[in-house]
Amino acid sequence: MKQLPITQETEKSLFFHNYARLPIAITHGEGCWLVSDDGTRYLDMIAGIGVNALGYGDERLLRAINAQAARLIHASNLFLLQPQFDLASTLLDISGLSKVFFANSGTEAIEAAMKLSRKRAAMTGRSDKKEILSLSNCFHGRTYGAMSLTAKARYTDGFDPLLPETGMVTFNDIADLDAKVSAKTAAVFIEVVQGEGGIHCISEAFLARLAELRREFDFLIVADEIQAGCGRTGKFFSYMHFDMQPDLVCLAKPLGGGLPLAAVLGSEKMADVFSYGNHGTTFGGNPVACAAGLAMIEAIHADGLMEKAVQTGAMMKSALQELASRHPQILDIRQYGLMIGITVDKEAKAYVEKALQKQVLVNATSQNVIRLLPPLCISENEAQRCITVLDEILTEENN
Repeated sequence: MKQLPITQETEKSLFFHNYARLPIAITHGEGCWLVSDDGTRYLDMIAGIGVNALGYGDERLLRAINAQAARLIHASNLFLLQPQFDLASTLLDISGLSKVFFANSGTEAIEAAMKLSRKRAAMTGRSDKKEILSLSNCFHGRTYGAMSLTAKARYTDGFDPLLPETGMVTFNDIADLDAKVSAKTAAVFIEVVQGEGGIHCISEAFLARLAELRREFDFLIVADEIQAGCGRTGKFFSYMHFDMQPDLVCLAKPLGGGLPLAAVLGSEKMADVFSYGNHGTTFGGNPVACAAGLAMIEAIHADGLMEKAVQTGAMMKSALQELASRHPQILDIRQYGLMIGITVDKEAKAYVEKALQKQVLVNATSQNVIRLLPPLCISENEAQRCITVLDEILTEENN
């Protein structure tokens, strides 16, 4: 088999044009660092877009993957599989919820939650209770249902018509929430911390009103924890920072320890909504991914990584605030554990490119936000390296 050159030109010849890839070919990772084919080491402040909570090469994760792969890689959901049972039990213990459905990706979890929402609404006997609402500036995925909830022009242009009976409430706008929710509402999907939307946190007052309206109109609250979950904000789920209990919770990204895995967790009132054949997946709950997920959760607790996310995140925010006092390009800083958004006065893509030249990998979202999602195991010295590079870039701009 011939080996093609790993270049951007080859990439364009092989693949649909989905991704604006960085011009580096990665061969392996070590801790919080990625290594390219020429041996250059890059500090990874993206973590596979929030996936690699344990960084790269964690021995516990590798042992769990290798041991399960040696026993059984795939069997399908026709059978009882121990890794699924162990991971499901762990997630239910953490959340206090009642049932689990495993899938492969965040958008699949959202699609399953949408189906659960409408099926449960149909069981109430109201034929008009079909509406699913989301919040402005959100991101729930790219398949048709999830994209219909996301409903940003950059994701939806050219793909009309979207899923009917979906709508959007202005983020943190209680008056708009009151105006939009009704007896026809089946569910409201929320991100407690919006990741793709630029690291914005929902308000306590908005959540409280949402809970009141749930009691009045009997709809579901669905918490999208795909990016903010698994300890990134300092608690296992970001909604745990508030006095609330969602009816459904969607998980993915770090859940499989780097392998494709997602989950929908449901409360007791959701336990009997799906019946046999209503929904399914060939690969969801793959035993190797579930074994990795269990190892990942155990490592988060064993290493105190949720507490570390709080401490390191606070250290980074303090350092970034000091940068902002010297660099007017920084307009705002938002930090929730190790989810950090830095709003700048121009397109953030320019900073991604400049940081890459200094061997630090950062991400841009919402046009003008530098997004930092490092592995939860990042050291303060490594975090400081990122701050130093940002300081150098901003200083060079001012000179």
